[in-house]
Amino acid sequence: MSSLAFKSGVTVALAASTLLGLAACSDPGAAAASGTTAAPSSSSGVKQFNLSPQQDRIKVTVDAAAAKLVPDTIKKDGKLTVAVSPFAAPLAVYATDNKTPVGNEVDIAVALAESLGLEADIVPTAWADWPLGVESGKYEAVLSNVTVTEERKLKFDFASYREDKLGFYAKADSGITKVESAPDVAGKRVIVGSGTNQEAILLRWDEENKKNGLKPVDFQYYDDDSASQLAIQSGRADLTFGPNATSAYKAATDAKTKLVGLVAGGWPLKANIAVTTKKDNGLAAAAQAGLNHLIQDGSYAKILDRWGLSDEAVAKSELNPPGLPKK
Repeated sequence: MSSLAFKSGVTVALAASTLLGLAACSDPGAAAASGTTAAPSSSSGVKQFNLSPQQDRIKVTVDAAAAKLVPDTIKKDGKLTVAVSPFAAPLAVYATDNKTPVGNEVDIAVALAESLGLEADIVPTAWADWPLGVESGKYEAVLSNVTVTEERKLKFDFASYREDKLGFYAKADSGITKVESAPDVAGKRVIVGSGTNQEAILLRWDEENKKNGLKPVDFQYYDDDSASQLAIQSGRADLTFGPNATSAYKAATDAKTKLVGLVAGGWPLKANIAVTTKKDNGLAAAAQAGLNHLIQDGSYAKILDRWGLSDEAVAKSELNPPGLPKK
């Protein structure tokens, strides 16, 4: 089985711009001593994730049919160069050595490369830099929470591997148990990011509520996560609404919040997170086949479970699925 190759060169100073990129995309710790994700503590409900450089990743096998689909120009060096943005757990983050990327996107990238008979060459990059990197050939693939849009499909090909989900989270002991539609947020104090997909959804829900004579949403905006969490824990806000992956990680690691509702990132349309490749070079078809191999043999489900993202699993990878429309 191939090993993980790694290139450094992106510093933590890029974290802020990358997180903004995640927000624009679909709007995005304790290091475990063992090599696998630890089970939740029975006393505290807190889950520990392995953020050490030593990752006991899920073992996968080569899919010969998928490997044959890899373009010769890519397979000739035996590597798959993959860009990730390691600044948002559990998707991708620097390990405790501050230089090794770990997380769900890294695990999927490594498993995908191995399913294609290649070695994953993981390259940390700022989120905003991946489009030029793919177009120039610097990166052969991107696994960095990239949402499929019709505009992006003009320049790139995609193989889906996660559903783009937004999550409503409440304080762990809150009486709020579900948020499924507009009436559930009527009169609620909701923290949301300005200019994000989730704000646009919440604004539409709020307009619907007001037309139906329901109480308006109290929109709350904070500059940083610490202030947002303080507002929830102190009772000044009822809900946060944002990218599910990062919120799920936070809830799992501190047990201070709970998931009360999931919404498609492109509501009312489905949104897909996908492996991103250069347009028309053939790699996306190989990636789709490799991902479906991982899905069918159970490796994919184990990886998502390892990072607490089972709610975002897809039943199969799709090649260039319908993207969110141009705005």
